Amino acid sequence: MLKKWIAIIYDHRISLRERMYRIVTGVCMVALMFMLPMGRNVLNYVLLPVSIAIMALIVKFSIRKNCIHAGATAISVLLLILFPICFFTAGGFNSGVPEWFVICFIYICITLEGRRMYAFFLLCMAETLLCYRGAYYFPEFVAQNSQKHSFFDSAHSVILVGMLTSILLMFLNRIYDKENELTKQQKKEIEELNRAENHFFSSMSHEIRTPINTIIGLNEIILRGDIPAEVAENARNIQGASKLLLTLINDILDLSKIKSGKMEIVNVSYETGKLFSEIVNMIWIKAKEKGLEFRLHVDSSIPSMLCGDEVRIKQVLINLLNNAVKYTSEGSVTLSVRCERLTLNRVRVWYSVEDTGQGVKKENIPYIFNAFRRVDEEKNRHIEGTGLGLSIVQQLVELMDGEISVNSIYTKGSKFVVMIEQDIIDEKELGTFTLESRSRTNEGERYKQSFEAPNAHILVVDDNEMNLVVVKKLLSETKIQIDMALSAAECLEMTQVQHYDGILMDHMMPEMDGIQCFHALQSQPGGLCQNVPVIALTANAGSDNQLLYRKEGFSGYLAKPVSGALLEVAVLSILPKELVKLSEDANQSDIGKDFLIFEQAQRISLLVTTDSVCDLPDTLKKEFGISVCPYYVCTDEGRFLDEVEIRADELLVHMAEGRNGYSQPPDVEDYERFFAEKLTEAQNVIHITMAKHVSDGYYNAVEAAKSFENVTVIDSGHLSSSMGLSVLYAAYMAENHASKAEIIQNVKKLRHFISSAFIIDSTHMMCQAGRISKRVQVLCDALLLHPIIHLRKSRMTVGGLEMGDFSYMVRSYVRRVFRDARSIDRRILFITYAGMDEERLEYIQQVVRQYCPFERVYLQKASSAIASNCGSGSFGLLFMRKNDAVITFAQASKPDEQHPAEQESDKIKLRVDEGSYEITKD
Repeated sequence: MLKKWIAIIYDHRISLRERMYRIVTGVCMVALMFMLPMGRNVLNYVLLPVSIAIMALIVKFSIRKNCIHAGATAISVLLLILFPICFFTAGGFNSGVPEWFVICFIYICITLEGRRMYAFFLLCMAETLLCYRGAYYFPEFVAQNSQKHSFFDSAHSVILVGMLTSILLMFLNRIYDKENELTKQQKKEIEELNRAENHFFSSMSHEIRTPINTIIGLNEIILRGDIPAEVAENARNIQGASKLLLTLINDILDLSKIKSGKMEIVNVSYETGKLFSEIVNMIWIKAKEKGLEFRLHVDSSIPSMLCGDEVRIKQVLINLLNNAVKYTSEGSVTLSVRCERLTLNRVRVWYSVEDTGQGVKKENIPYIFNAFRRVDEEKNRHIEGTGLGLSIVQQLVELMDGEISVNSIYTKGSKFVVMIEQDIIDEKELGTFTLESRSRTNEGERYKQSFEAPNAHILVVDDNEMNLVVVKKLLSETKIQIDMALSAAECLEMTQVQHYDGILMDHMMPEMDGIQCFHALQSQPGGLCQNVPVIALTANAGSDNQLLYRKEGFSGYLAKPVSGALLEVAVLSILPKELVKLSEDANQSDIGKDFLIFEQAQRISLLVTTDSVCDLPDTLKKEFGISVCPYYVCTDEGRFLDEVEIRADELLVHMAEGRNGYSQPPDVEDYERFFAEKLTEAQNVIHITMAKHVSDGYYNAVEAAKSFENVTVIDSGHLSSSMGLSVLYAAYMAENHASKAEIIQNVKKLRHFISSAFIIDSTHMMCQAGRISKRVQVLCDALLLHPIIHLRKSRMTVGGLEMGDFSYMVRSYVRRVFRDARSIDRRILFITYAGMDEERLEYIQQVVRQYCPFERVYLQKASSAIASNCGSGSFGLLFMRKNDAVITFAQASKPDEQHPAEQESDKIKLRVDEGSYEITKD
């Protein structure tokens, strides 16, 4: 029985939790056998077998029903019942029972988990303390124990508890050791499996590319001929299916390489203009065939040559553009490129692909980059592909230390934005230039070779005879003399007696591969082709192989399957110029007529936006480029845009006549339109809202931001000009190139240093807006009470009450707000008001100067949305409290445009929490 139990304990096929449950429960059963007899009465001897039997049944039932946690809970309850009984019947703390309480703690910690473990652990602690307390204050309930029994019981208990705990730890250590050995063995097996899988994928790619090369090559030969329309249509269908199959193979191979860590980023110098030309030549026809407009917007200041993995950048952009074309049925697809200079020799390039397709639902955006998962499967079931494209794109971008984000509004389109930092090779700006086009065989167009070279002589080396036939047929119109070799040995024999102007060499060949053959050619004694250019023509695709062939000294690299046009370009690059006659009639695609090429596309990196209730002067909003999303003001006549279609003064007159007027935040759709528009001006948007518990604007903005990965919504915790102070600070940081993370962190800290308090002259509008009850409003009117509204933790609270007429109310309010004048930053004060004349405003300024003079005071009318809640005659003193760092803002408006109260100083300084920004803007 014991051997069977131990065998189960070490059986890794059984879950670790079940085995630990068995071990610890077994130890507890042994503990009961030693502990209960200490009571030396009939009750204990009855409890012993009953308790052990119950525990055995619980273990058996819980394992059979796979409810181990419930079984462990039941046994924990049983132990918590038995231990106090044993404690009092055995003699309390003058016995050996207290040491056994350790077993109960161990059992709970090992077998239970989560909140239940913490609850039972605390319960066990409380029970232990109660037992000791009961034994101390009520000794009559504790069985008497002789000193001899107490001494030996305690000694036995210490030894037995230590022994059982040691046995328990020994078993657990053995289990963990065996689990570690098993894990290491499984890891080794997984690594071997991965190696085998990678080898399989690599071999599969090579083997499948070879017949595809034959299919595509011979099919192109058919399309070149004078064939019936039906045959031509079938050939084009074969061509499309072959290219789709090739795309699927490439996706699987790339994913395999990335997962195995064998995907390498190869940074090389490349021409940016050539890169864009190649991408456009591949995409624009697909867009045109679907009736889509294809637009290209490229920042003309981008350097003409950069250093990056050209192959992978091209792969990323083509994947995104292909997706955009696939998922767009009407409208347009746009590729935009923007460049931002980081240092003298480094730039940050933003590539964005935008479409007017079906878009992505908000709930699906987090899963859009998952491999093998296609969002909105029912709607997209007709679209071809593996579902790997975006997953590969994301991983490639991350391998290049870049970032990718997606913004999408369902049914309206998507925008993918990729950022990659690259080194500058040639600082000359790209400017505007003519897009290079490639000759291609299109429907209804007759093939024409790009050159002729009847006197040129080349050698093609490949162990697959069909590949040799395909290359010979694809180059037949160029009239080149072509010899063929089926092995490296045959190649070396032929070059011993014949000089060639160029060689096309396959890589994977038996006995001697292409690289070995190439080096043998270079060192061949008496060979006639030691210095002849050699192009690697191979089914091993990828930028890592491209680097390999470049390092080995090859003159070029072509991945199978290869088209006739690319093959002609490669051969043309290695042939002597005097042997080549270029064709003047070669077909050129007139691409430039179909889309705008290289239009200037400048967008800032980060834009700070807010709502119209921020109550900042127009001069500051203009200076710092702060865009606002207007709130709504609803009246009996309809709904109007705050400060655009209705002003605060007009609204207050309307409401004074007894008519309705209340504010309403923008809808989710309004915010989506606003964010989408602002993302055409900036790569990232930070939107700062009014306190979230005061208005639904924050929640609507957050919901809208789910459609955009690079829109961040921040709760300012304030309203009106207090909120404006946060906005002003964030915009200033953005203007001085602070990162998005820095701005978010500092704005959140800043809310604790802004004072936001308003005093309400009349509570009628607050009652109408539902902020206070009718009973409170009547009481305030009868007693001439004026509530002071504070913003704390984004909630509007009444911070006090003032009584009396206007002048008394102002003095009391100002004195209350400025009573701790030493903590106040006196550089800037906003007096934000609603429905006040010049006389009252002058009086408020006079009182403020008496108690706490400021360097600059702004008199700011509240927006109509704010005025609809606070009513006429209300105002607030909004400022910042002292902090360690200082930020200085220059005044944007001219002196003669300033309010009289603003002419005391030329600068605004705000104290903020971070000390890394101390800048004066002249």
